[in-house]
Amino acid sequence: MKNRIKEVLGEKGIKQVWLAERLGKSYNMVNGYVQNRQQPRLEVLHEIANILDVDILDLIESTRREYKDRFTTRT
Repeated sequence: MKNRIKEVLGEKGIKQVWLAERLGKSYNMVNGYVQNRQQPRLEVLHEIANILDVDILDLIESTRREYKDRFTTRT
């Protein structure tokens, strides 16, 4: 699973440093999440969604959407 934290931060014009401060985590930890080198635990992902005021599903790359697109476009 990959996350979309980087995209959402960009859309909202929010810096990683600000998110790290709000989460109470180091910049390096948040940067690992943003770069998809490390995935946050579900509890942390929920906290990030709350901080960014988005649905938690907006932070997750949808494999269901990819699956649907891949198999419903065939004729």
